[in-house]
Amino acid sequence: MSATLSATSRLLRAAAPRRIVLAGVHPLRAIHISRPVRASESPFQEQTSPNPSATQYAGAAEKLHTYGSYLIQCLPKYIQQFSVLKDELTLYVPPVGVIPVLTFLRDHSQCQFKACMDVSGVDFPERDKRFEVVYHLLSIKYGGRIRVKTCASETDPVPSAVPVFSGADWYEREVWDLYGVFFEGHPDLRRILTDYGFEGHPLRKDFPLTGYTELRYDEEKKRVVYEPLQLTQAFRNFDALSPWEQVGEGTVPKRPDELKPVPPPPTEGPQKKQ
Repeated sequence: MSATLSATSRLLRAAAPRRIVLAGVHPLRAIHISRPVRASESPFQEQTSPNPSATQYAGAAEKLHTYGSYLIQCLPKYIQQFSVLKDELTLYVPPVGVIPVLTFLRDHSQCQFKACMDVSGVDFPERDKRFEVVYHLLSIKYGGRIRVKTCASETDPVPSAVPVFSGADWYEREVWDLYGVFFEGHPDLRRILTDYGFEGHPLRKDFPLTGYTELRYDEEKKRVVYEPLQLTQAFRNFDALSPWEQVGEGTVPKRPDELKPVPPPPTEGPQKKQ
C-alpha cells in the first residue's frame, strides 16, 4: 500500500508545473503587477477612426468651395447658392435659370460637363414648391461631377433640358410619370414606366399605398381591365388613432375570480309509459 502511494506522489510531482527562475532576477521582481481596470472603461485602447470629411475630402472640399464661388460670379443672375458635401458640389437655381446654367456648364472651357447622367425628383409635401428636380452632370474632360437643383410645384412647369442634353428625354419622362412635374418644351412628355391610363403619380408622398384602381385579367373579356377598389384607401398620414369605425363601447373583461364554472343542465329521467 505504501509503495503504491509513493509511486502516485512521484507521478503528481512530475506532472505539476515548475516555476522557472531566471538567473540574476529576484523571484518577486519578475512578477508583473498590472494596473487595476475599472469596470466602466475598456481594457483595450482603440484608436478612433478619422473623419473622412475632415481628412480625405478636406482638400477637395476647399477646391469645390472656390469653384462654386467662381460659378456664382460667372452667373450671379441665375445661381442662388451652392453647397459642398464631401466631394460633391450642388448648385441651386430657379426654374428660369435651368437652361442658361446647363448651357454654361456644358460649353464653358472651365466646366465641360458634356454628359447628363440622370434627372431625378424629390417630393417634400410640407413645402410650397414641393418638388425638387435634380440634374446630375459629368465632365469627362476634367473627371468631375456636379448637381443642379431647382424647385417646382404641382402647377408650375420646369423648362425641359432636352434642347441642351438630348439624353434627358427619358429621364424627364420618368420624373413626369412618377412625380407629375411638367417639363415645358419636352418633345414627347408621356408616361414611360406605368400604363398610359394610370391614375396619379406613384412616388408622391400622398399617393395611397393600394392605388386607386385594381388591375387584373378578365377571363370573360379576355383582356386586362381596371376596376375601382372597394376598400378604403390607406393614406400614409401616420395617425395614431384607429382608422376603423368603432362598433360600440364594448364590454369590460371579467377577472379570473369572476369566471365561475357553469353547472350542467339537469338531466331528465326516463319518462314512464302510460
